[in-house]
Amino acid sequence: MSCCPEHKLNSHKHHHGDHPGHSMDHGGHDMSADLSMHGSAQTFLRRFWIVTFLLIPLFLTSQVAVDFLGIGDFAFRKILQFILATIIFGFSLIFFQHARHEIQMKKYGMMTLVSLAVGAGYLFSVVSTFFPQLEAEFYLEISTLVWVLLFGHYLEAKSTTAAGNALQEVAKLLPKKAHLLKDEEEIDVDVAELKKGNIVLIKPGEKVPADGIIIKGTANVDEALISGESKPVRKIRDEEVAAGSICLDGSLEIKLTKVGENSTIGQIQTLIAKAQMTKPQKQKLADKAAGILTFVALAAAIISLLVWSVFLGKPLAFAFTLAITTLVIACPHALGMAIPAVTAISTKLAVKNGIFIKDLAKMELVKDINYVIFDKTGTLTKGEFGLTNIVPLSNEADILKIAGSLEQNSSHVIGQAFTRKAKEENIQLEKIDDFENFAGKGVGGKISDQIYWLGNKILMKEKGILLNKAEEENKKLFNSRKSLVFLANESVLIGIFALADKIKPESFSIVNKLHKLGIKVAMLTGDNKQVAEGVAKELKIDTYFAEVLPGDKYRKVKELQGQGHRVMMVGDGVNDAPALTQADVGVAIGAGTDVAVEAGDIVLTRNNPEDISRLIVLGRKIYRKMLENLIWALGYNVVAIPAAAGVLAPWGFFLRPEIGALIMSLSTVIVVANALTLKKTSLEI
Repeated sequence: MSCCPEHKLNSHKHHHGDHPGHSMDHGGHDMSADLSMHGSAQTFLRRFWIVTFLLIPLFLTSQVAVDFLGIGDFAFRKILQFILATIIFGFSLIFFQHARHEIQMKKYGMMTLVSLAVGAGYLFSVVSTFFPQLEAEFYLEISTLVWVLLFGHYLEAKSTTAAGNALQEVAKLLPKKAHLLKDEEEIDVDVAELKKGNIVLIKPGEKVPADGIIIKGTANVDEALISGESKPVRKIRDEEVAAGSICLDGSLEIKLTKVGENSTIGQIQTLIAKAQMTKPQKQKLADKAAGILTFVALAAAIISLLVWSVFLGKPLAFAFTLAITTLVIACPHALGMAIPAVTAISTKLAVKNGIFIKDLAKMELVKDINYVIFDKTGTLTKGEFGLTNIVPLSNEADILKIAGSLEQNSSHVIGQAFTRKAKEENIQLEKIDDFENFAGKGVGGKISDQIYWLGNKILMKEKGILLNKAEEENKKLFNSRKSLVFLANESVLIGIFALADKIKPESFSIVNKLHKLGIKVAMLTGDNKQVAEGVAKELKIDTYFAEVLPGDKYRKVKELQGQGHRVMMVGDGVNDAPALTQADVGVAIGAGTDVAVEAGDIVLTRNNPEDISRLIVLGRKIYRKMLENLIWALGYNVVAIPAAAGVLAPWGFFLRPEIGALIMSLSTVIVVANALTLKKTSLEI
């Protein structure tokens, strides 16, 4: 366990710069990546057993053993010890490699201390072998220390495995092989060989190797690993399927549209890889503390050596033992692992819950959020608008035909409601000339040389279309909770359309849960005030902002921040980008297969607002674990360093190097164990 413990979850980061201040500072190596550089857990275990075997003859030839056994000293005993200890010392060279890296990067830490302790003890013993007058022999103690450190590396490597690597977890979602169809022949190929446009066959029980469109077949598909939805989805021809989905029954032929890093899995892996290059603020604090601790330990060791040997007149060997113990016990492994252990486990837990953290530093802000702003359409509501009222206001033959024609190329949920309705009624849509799109307001264009405008009140006002008379004659409709869209020609209003968007059942739950967490809820929408007010009242939302244009959403976020609130913005990551960036924490929700959302600090794969409460619970638990680990790691050193330096000597209490290593390792194990409790934590309220 020893000084290496921190090395494991962190060690393997810290080897390449992740320990106090390394990993993230220098390329963001993850723990397992650095672990692989210097050997797996089994490699450390193998070295540990070899050293264990060598320790037996080393112990039997030690001064203590020969005296106890009554054998008495014999010729070449020290030479034999020197040979055995030198072989064991060879297994400690890995620590020196890490120390060299720390020194090169000017990030002095645990490996620097370990190398000083092991190196100084070994060299002092070697000198005493050939200059007997020194009467100092640390071969057994130093070798035992190396033995403990190797076992510590093994435990750390096992802990890293327990913490889990999020990238490896995601990689498991993909199959290793795929059935490529070429000239009507089925060929098994590695997934890495697939290219866009390839056609693959997915058999019952198999995973989809890349994103694609079904060109043949029908099947129930389990998308839980991607979307979190446990209920299988029936997929038919021309529908999309995401990489990692499981074909439960039937066979599907899929034409691949996104492969490799562009596929859903690839985008998720990109997000996680980028996140691993970020680091929490608490990690930066721990990095600085570990660096300071290195120099504190060095100073304490030197002072201990001088005080006991010079001022108190104790034998040099005795003073040297205490100095080495001080260096060993002060190794900031626990401090270095305090945060990485938590982030490794929490990242995996987040991935399992469909939460992709793009910036780990933002997770520390989640605990302070006291206002969550939701974009209404598609987030709190289903975003599936349906036309409920069509009100002609002139002799115009078919206002639905005009509206459907204007919206025929729209990707907006409201626009699609018109084309869907026109299709249902078998209406032949007209060609549109001079088409114009007014973001957040509506559209316009020419049909048979006649100009038409279709949009909200704001667009009508800008075009000089009066609504007063229509509002008087349709008071009930205007006062309803429905969204109203107006159709006008160049001069007058010719029709009104009312659309309804159902509130998601889970929206009621999330508002209630956020209130239980002491968080207020706000809603942003481009809808009119009546619609917004109706939804807000039904959901018991604290604040709402109606008739907000996409470009002005960030102003509403800023407004709440100006009132002293810590704001989380939840949107689709497209037209909500400025607001997501302005918020203290931006969350892109419902990313589906297009996971690589640039806006937002956190991405949720499901279009389920309830995941926001899970995110906040996770953020609070992560912060609590980080704090607990930091308090323990720092508190341990406050007590351990003075004890190792001999301040408890008046009570007859001294620590030997190997005992110091065991104590230090135990502190690291406690930190890892505390972090591991996150694995079984519930994110439900």
